[in-house]
Amino acid sequence: MVPERSLAVLHAIVSDYVALNEPVGSKSIVERHAFGVSAATIRNDMALLEDDELIAQTHTSSGRVPTDKGYRLYVDTLAKLRPMTAAQRSAIERFLGESSDLDDVMARTVRLLSQLTNQVAVVQYPSLRSVAVRHVDLVALGENRVLSVLILGNGVVEQQTAMLPAERASEVWLNTVRERIATRVVGQDIDAADRAVTELAATVRDWAEPGDVELAGSLPTVLEAIEEQVTLLRLFGELVQDERDIAASIGRENEAYGLSDASIIATNYEQAGASRLGVLGPLRMDYAGNIQAVRAVARYLNRLLSEDR
Repeated sequence: MVPERSLAVLHAIVSDYVALNEPVGSKSIVERHAFGVSAATIRNDMALLEDDELIAQTHTSSGRVPTDKGYRLYVDTLAKLRPMTAAQRSAIERFLGESSDLDDVMARTVRLLSQLTNQVAVVQYPSLRSVAVRHVDLVALGENRVLSVLILGNGVVEQQTAMLPAERASEVWLNTVRERIATRVVGQDIDAADRAVTELAATVRDWAEPGDVELAGSLPTVLEAIEEQVTLLRLFGELVQDERDIAASIGRENEAYGLSDASIIATNYEQAGASRLGVLGPLRMDYAGNIQAVRAVARYLNRLLSEDR
């Protein structure tokens, strides 16, 4: 266990090093922070922190800098987060609220989070399995080609071209097939719609004219394409959140991914907890500010997607 004052000294070293980008000495800690003790006492605390490999000396006459282990303890014991200003909260809500569709929401989220943190922002597309199918359409592209269009409840649009063995793409024929498919899938979530069109493709021969089977069978391909476009980052998927709903992976903890000099701060933004957003940056990052920004953007993004659903 790190003594309470020594832990406070660690927090002071991290915050000063992040702000100034130079090693932190006991004298500057006394000057910048109200510990109410002498520089000699602070040096004793720093010695304890160094023995525990939480801070390190870059060279003999310098101050100290946090280690990976020190950053980890700092993040784990970071209780007080800097609140977002009213202007920042309003800007987040307004900027995301102007989105036109899901792709625009994701693009705006990345831009916004990057601007707020000055780090590389990453966002996973939301899990679409719980989103209902809103609309199905069929559009003739020629004598034997039909474009199937699938629109989900959150605005995602997917398209797939089906090739027919005969000249079946008349308006009457398309309307009939569209109604048969729509009856099975509209209002269903992705899993249910997938099962429905699979069953339809298997039984459609009982009522179908030539070409119906091929067209019904193309719908699962559309559904698979939706899942393929979801951005799933392996590292994000393996992060574990703490009781604050924050996941942090620092320095050498990312060595397996070739990111041993970087830190990741992330959180879930869906109520189901299936998707994440976060930032990737150097070890010397503003953890408190970045955590607060990530949480705030996630909260507004979740609200926006929930309203759309």
